[in-house]
Amino acid sequence: MIVRIMGEGQVSLSDGHLAELDKLDDELLAEMESGDEEGFRRTLGALLDAVRRLGEPLPDDSLEPSELILPAPDATLEEVREMLSDDGLIPG
Repeated sequence: MIVRIMGEGQVSLSDGHLAELDKLDDELLAEMESGDEEGFRRTLGALLDAVRRLGEPLPDDSLEPSELILPAPDATLEEVREMLSDDGLIPG
């Protein structure tokens, strides 16, 4: 799976890591729904860190279709709310 982190680039990630990322996505959704800005910042950072840690960065000159697009690390809670569908960031 190809994941794009807005403002950073693309990462190739094995589908085997989706369960771990989906758990963080569920936490992020709960924090957004409750308006927990501190929790949102912490969980968004953890989600992005997990993608970076588990994935392999694609070369900067590579442009593959992204199956998943994640917000930039400095995205606001409101910006991420606008990005989401009912399924969250990671389709389940």
